[in-house]
Amino acid sequence: MTPPEDLTGIHCRLDELLAARGMTLTALSEQVGVSIVNLSILKNDRARAIRFSTLVAICDALNCEVGDLLVRAR
Repeated sequence: MTPPEDLTGIHCRLDELLAARGMTLTALSEQVGVSIVNLSILKNDRARAIRFSTLVAICDALNCEVGDLLVRAR
């Protein structure tokens, strides 16, 4: 079976960033105003698109850059 990130060529490192910061998906959801379901879709590499405003809010909440969150799948 092909890994989901191979569909877009992009891997979301949300799980790793949350773990490194001791933050839950629920806490991130409340902070950025995005549903847990939508964050879960992003986290599991099933998202097809992301709004720039959402991307900025997530990066602000996690104190990271876009390149820390989204990377090319290898």
